[in-house]
Amino acid sequence: MTITINEDLRAYIDPLTEDEYAALKRSLLSEGCRDALVLWGNLLVDGHNRYSICQEHGIPFNTVQNQTFQSMDDVHLWMIDNHLGRRSVSDFQRGVLALRKKEIVSARLVQAQHCSAKPAGAKVATQSGADPVLTREAVARTARVSSATLGQIEKIQKTAAPELVSAVKAGVISINAAAAVASLPGEKQVAAVAGGKKELREVARQVREARVPPKPEPAPPASDATPDQVAIHRLTLLVTQLTEERDQLKKKVQHLTVALAEARGGQ
Repeated sequence: MTITINEDLRAYIDPLTEDEYAALKRSLLSEGCRDALVLWGNLLVDGHNRYSICQEHGIPFNTVQNQTFQSMDDVHLWMIDNHLGRRSVSDFQRGVLALRKKEIVSARLVQAQHCSAKPAGAKVATQSGADPVLTREAVARTARVSSATLGQIEKIQKTAAPELVSAVKAGVISINAAAAVASLPGEKQVAAVAGGKKELREVARQVREARVPPKPEPAPPASDATPDQVAIHRLTLLVTQLTEERDQLKKKVQHLTVALAEARGGQ
């Protein structure tokens, strides 16, 4: 049978890395294509890389029809759920996929509400099942990330330069740091990416520190304060200063921990 490739559908999910593609090719050459390619009619839905390798090397493969698809939205939702279940998908990729799912489900709900408001007897397009409302918390659970991380991923999608997005996908910079850098103008983001991992971390730190409001000047002791009250005032200021220094050291330890984790992840 003729298999049709839709390039938009093929690009809907992030492509395999060179190492992942090479590993898949080795597996197919040594073990054959064990998993069937998923089709919707003649359209290839899942297995684009396997199909390409099998075609190139003459490796036999099987196909299976998914009978549940009624629209391209159904195809997209199936692809999203299929990839969300894979262990090799990063937090950022899961967040992006979960947000795509939210967009599709939200659009369907709007359409359903619009259709339900039509006069009796009007023709309404059918959908494959009811779609539940996806709250931010539900989307975060779907992506297996926190609501805060999901918000950072959404910010990166909306405001990050393509170079910064690529750096996040490659694991060069963490989601948290990328969200901070994404608040800068595009040209500054690109310059930070060009500077490498250390430059990105430094820029992210500077952005975070710039958000901290300036500390108010401590009020002096009253003009009629006794010596004991003046001493207490000085001790209070000292305790406040030491507490702030402790908190700053904690933050530095956290940043170093994140940087160490990123460095190990890149090895």
